[in-house]
Amino acid sequence: MKKIQYIYQFAFLLGILSLASCKKDFPNPNAPTTDQVFSSARGLVGVNIGAQRVYSFGGASVIYGMVTANGFATNEVILMNAGNVAEFQFSRGGTTVDNTNTVLANIWTNSNKVIYDANTVLAAAANVNDKGYASGLIAHASILKALAMGTLSMFWEQVPEGIGSQVKFRGRMEGYDAAIATINSALSTLSSTPVSATYLSDATPGIDYVNTLNALKARYLLYTGKNADALTAANLVDLTKRSTFNYDAISTNPIFTTATATNNVFQVIDSTLGLPATLAPALTDGRIAFYTSINATIAPRYRINGFYNSTTSSIPIYLPGEIMLIKAEAMARTNNLTGALAELNKVITKTAAADLFKVGAGLTASTASTSTEILDEIYKNRCIELYMSGLKLEDMRRFGRPVSERKRNFFPYPFRERDGNPNTPSDPSF
Repeated sequence: MKKIQYIYQFAFLLGILSLASCKKDFPNPNAPTTDQVFSSARGLVGVNIGAQRVYSFGGASVIYGMVTANGFATNEVILMNAGNVAEFQFSRGGTTVDNTNTVLANIWTNSNKVIYDANTVLAAAANVNDKGYASGLIAHASILKALAMGTLSMFWEQVPEGIGSQVKFRGRMEGYDAAIATINSALSTLSSTPVSATYLSDATPGIDYVNTLNALKARYLLYTGKNADALTAANLVDLTKRSTFNYDAISTNPIFTTATATNNVFQVIDSTLGLPATLAPALTDGRIAFYTSINATIAPRYRINGFYNSTTSSIPIYLPGEIMLIKAEAMARTNNLTGALAELNKVITKTAAADLFKVGAGLTASTASTSTEILDEIYKNRCIELYMSGLKLEDMRRFGRPVSERKRNFFPYPFRERDGNPNTPSDPSF
């Protein structure tokens, strides 16, 4: 217990250090110093724990921002209260979404905060004597860094080249490439030195490091059009292993706490899950009942369910179905239509009982035969299987879906970046 409390002290300190300082500082004599945090193994795991909280916990988290911004932009969710200004902007879309949007600002600021903290850990891990513990530090930090870099690349046309007050920008595909490079470096470390049991006992539970690194690698390779490499990475993911952000009664699921429980911010759209009539799921699709519930007495009728239906619901970092669909898409785009259809049908016929997270369509297999037909089915099933995961906007662009099906294509840069950085690019028109 003392060890856990000690580590969480570090995580708390890191949160304090991330806040703007006052003119007067009143140091806590019982708290570790900054030097202690960044020079000890336990201090560094505290940095990782703190960075994970920034990414995954609370209404200001990257996860909340991803699900919300993506959900409105792609018509997955509907607004419940126009008094929520940021969400109201998303619901209107277009130029209504402006540089003042607080949800976008949180995604931007906290993603960059996670990257900064991860870089600190990665730089310091080389000085940790226990190399198995160092491997854990590197794997954990690399996953968080890759997720943050990937998030920035999904929502903005250009992303910062680094961390600082006046950094330059690069294209978002280069952002994905940088995330992949971070992942590759971590995988190389893990291949020679596995994560120690000591690190696993000190870190927050839930993340399977090797499988998550390979899953994220497959995701970002697919996004950048490197289909053969994406297939190779996806084949390395063990689909019997879970990888999640976990919550409890104190550190609660951010979507449940902010939206589901209040019924005052947003709700799911309906049984279409936001898809047009030509792609809407069959009413017998088991995933509708997983991701939505019905309230017969209080509007709206359709309610958030799935991974956001309780205080303690875990949020998957990736789903087995995503990995299957990555394989299917990579094969389809390299003209292996037989293989693509086989992987696609694994998702379509999968039952809830056969899935680690109980996500199952339970439908009859598709008979699609042409490349266009198979890719349309893959897109449709990505939208259903990965509903409210924050990934659909990237899918819409990659599959060339009509602009009329979404409310934004990319987002404007927050004023908090533009006001301090003359290198900030021009905002997109849509």
